[in-house]
Amino acid sequence: MLNELSDIRAKIRGGLFTSNTSGIMPGLVQGNLVIMSKRWADEFLEFCHMNSKPCPVIGVSAVGNPALPELGDDLDICVDVPEYHIYENGQLVEASPDIKAHWRRDSVAIVLGCSFSFEDALKSAGLPVRNIELDTNVSMYDTNIATKATQHFACNMVVSMRPYKRHQIDEVVSITSAYSKAHGAPVHIGDPEAIGISDIHAPDYGSSIPLEHDDVPVFWACGVTTQAAIKSAKLPKVITHAPGKMLITNRLYEELGAVSA
Repeated sequence: MLNELSDIRAKIRGGLFTSNTSGIMPGLVQGNLVIMSKRWADEFLEFCHMNSKPCPVIGVSAVGNPALPELGDDLDICVDVPEYHIYENGQLVEASPDIKAHWRRDSVAIVLGCSFSFEDALKSAGLPVRNIELDTNVSMYDTNIATKATQHFACNMVVSMRPYKRHQIDEVVSITSAYSKAHGAPVHIGDPEAIGISDIHAPDYGSSIPLEHDDVPVFWACGVTTQAAIKSAKLPKVITHAPGKMLITNRLYEELGAVSA
């Protein structure tokens, strides 16, 4: 596994792997990424801790240090994500394969758990993950589910969706409930309009996943919620991963209890 991870990481660093990371390196923890000035980081962490379902913190860098040894001895947060998004005043202004030119002495990297971390557990239980089967990104949606706000950070929750048959749902809920640092159990099952999604076939982020006639859409809290919060705060500069293109850590999910922030 370490050799395979080294290969994937080398491809990411070389700009040769720019795809979504769902289904990549099964068993390893994947994470959402937010990088901002220390000036704002403490309040943002407060927002995350108040909204731990969509924003479960699993790692925080030292100020000005792009390493995250608790998530991987050789991680470099500036080059180890397939695509970065750079926001200025709440607007996406650039997508980049690395952020070496944007890292500052007061930068803090915050890594949050991702539902990609439980996909292997679902597959191992015979519960297929359709976006992996289709080799595409997961579907993600803005909702009407409010988060708890801080002074500068306020938004509604973003969710990811995976379809399952009705007889599979109890097992899906049971398996994902154990992954509290990867958003845990679903936040909604069934009618998308009940959580403010008007068109299930038109996700706000990621790819549209086809639903079969007997599918039930299952929705999990999603770390892209942090990007909605960043847009609302309109901070001078914030860096994130591109939705679905996650930081792949060196850690097995079972190790999260020892490394979580």
